[in-house]
Amino acid sequence: MPSPDDTLSIVFAALADPTRRAILARLAEGGAPVTELARPFAMSAPAVSKHLRVLAEAGLIEREVNARWRICHLRAEALRGVHDWLDSYRRHWEGNLDRLVEYVEGTSAAGSATGGRATANKTRGNKP
Repeated sequence: MPSPDDTLSIVFAALADPTRRAILARLAEGGAPVTELARPFAMSAPAVSKHLRVLAEAGLIEREVNARWRICHLRAEALRGVHDWLDSYRRHWEGNLDRLVEYVEGTSAAGSATGGRATANKTRGNKP
């Protein structure tokens, strides 16, 4: 169990379940009553409530009571830590891809500079 101070682990644990991700996707379109959120899932009301509790504890949703309705809203700012964490890896992979493009373009340019003779000779079985 992650420590209460480790919000990133708590958010990732909440996001690990596909039902909770589906609930968040629906809430991204706007707030919804709990009954509406539960409708597409073949599970009991207590099971849906448990998923909502996990999302609320992770700070991903906010629940309000309006008359007899319990309405949930997405708290997208809770995903900022996840975004920032993933962004460092995005920059890493983009850097790797940029270096790969430079390498491929460099080897392509080198092959063009030799007039493609090395490749042509290899295909005919001749030495350059």
